[in-house]
Amino acid sequence: MKEDKKFKLVSSKKTRYLLPNILTLAGVCLGISSIKFSIDGNFSLAVIFILFAAILDALDGRVARLIKGTSEFGKELDSLTDFVSFGIAPVFILYFWELKNYGKLGWAITLIYSVCCVLRLARFNLTKINSQEIWKNNYFEGVPSPAGGILILFPLIFDLAQLNTMLEMRSITPFFTVLVAVLLVSKIPTLSLKKISISPRTTVFILLGIGLVFISLLFYTFKTLLIFSLIYLISVPVSFIMYRNQTKKEILQTQDDDHEDVL
Repeated sequence: MKEDKKFKLVSSKKTRYLLPNILTLAGVCLGISSIKFSIDGNFSLAVIFILFAAILDALDGRVARLIKGTSEFGKELDSLTDFVSFGIAPVFILYFWELKNYGKLGWAITLIYSVCCVLRLARFNLTKINSQEIWKNNYFEGVPSPAGGILILFPLIFDLAQLNTMLEMRSITPFFTVLVAVLLVSKIPTLSLKKISISPRTTVFILLGIGLVFISLLFYTFKTLLIFSLIYLISVPVSFIMYRNQTKKEILQTQDDDHEDVL
C-alpha cells in the first residue's frame, strides 16, 4: 500500500485540537487579568489586555480551521471564553473606573451588560443560517460580543487617549454601557468579515494595511482604538442599510422567479 504523503500543516491529531484551545484559554487568562489590573487602578493595561484577548479570539477559530483542528469542545470553550473576556471583564473595568460612583445603579448596569452578553452568545450558538440565504453569512445578528467588549470601553479609551478637547466622556459611561448592551441583544444586522473572500491581487495591500494598523497600535494605542471604535459605530447603521437593500433585492428576485414559473 502506498503511504498517504499529503502535506499537513500540523501532523499530530492531538496537537491540531490542542493548539486552538491553548489560544482560547490564553484569551480567558487575559480577560481575567484585565479585571485584576483594573482593581489595581492600571486601566491602560486592562484595556490593552482586552485588546489582546480580542485578537486571540479572532485567531483561534481561524487557526483551528487552518490546521483542521475544529471540535465541538473548542466551540463551547470559545463561547465561555467570550463571556468572561467580553461579557464580564470589560464592564468590570468600567465599574472600577466609573460605574462604582453610581452606587446600586452602577452595579445594576454592570449586571445588565453581562446578562445581555450571555443572552447574545446563547442566541448566536443556536442560530443556523438558511442554506438558501447564504448572503446572511456576511452579517451578525446584533453586535458580536468581542466588538461589544471593546465598544463599551469607548469612554475609558477616550480618557486614556488624552485628547486636548473639552469633552467629558465619564458622564456618558452609564448610558453608553446600556446602549451597547441593547445592541448586543438587538437584531440589527452588523457586518461580518469572516466569509469575505480576498483575491490574491489585494492580499499584499491588506497585509500592508494590517501592518500599518499594528504599528499605529504600538505607538498610538488608545488613539488608534478610539478611531476604530468610531468607525465601528458608524458601520452599524451602514450595515443595516446594506442588509435591507439585500433583502429587498432577494424579495424582488423571488417574485421574478415566481412570475416566470407562472408563465
